[in-house]
Amino acid sequence: MKTFNYLAASLAGSVAFLALAAPASAQVVNPTFTGPRVEAIVGYDINKAGSSIDDDFNSDNDQSFEGVVYGGAIGYDFALGGVVVGAEAELTGSTADTDVQDGRLENAGLGNVDAGRDLYLGARVGFLAQPDLLVYAKGGYTNARYDVRVDSGDFALATNLKTDGYRLGAGIEYAMSPQSFAKIEYRYSNYSRAELNFANQATSDRFDIDLDRHQVVLGLGVRF
Repeated sequence: MKTFNYLAASLAGSVAFLALAAPASAQVVNPTFTGPRVEAIVGYDINKAGSSIDDDFNSDNDQSFEGVVYGGAIGYDFALGGVVVGAEAELTGSTADTDVQDGRLENAGLGNVDAGRDLYLGARVGFLAQPDLLVYAKGGYTNARYDVRVDSGDFALATNLKTDGYRLGAGIEYAMSPQSFAKIEYRYSNYSRAELNFANQATSDRFDIDLDRHQVVLGLGVRF
């Protein structure tokens, strides 16, 4: 957690600094940052109980589970005056699952659970900090699935928890060439609505949930 907090704080500080410097150097958008793009991403994923969840029984329980997020994204960017505006879609998976730390189950209040696929659809806007460096902010809709398991010894039950929420993020993107780029990005997601899908195809009513997700990812991609 200390490493994650340090990375997130460092990235946030860099983005804030670059955002202040960007308008002075963003008269003309480098065409390298426009057009269709495709990228692969990998990074650190932490799923954590939201601010409304309070575990009074285990005061030291951080109610989280972590892993590696991986996947890909597609997008399209265009110049709008001195800024870059784009739309993007992303599909990722994660190795995050429940674990036992010091005799306590770290599970974000969800029980025995594995993180599944995550769909994201959103937009971003950015400025050039220098001709080959873009600083940007993003936001949009995210739909994540979690695989929940119950095993009492007498029976086992597996369900899919499907959640809806929003994502906010910021990052910096470096143009390695006119056709290729690398980026680092921090994103925060919050899921507030969910439903359970059972193996017999039955689906529960939608209900409220409070789940936070923090990710720091690296991306490598190409433009066409």
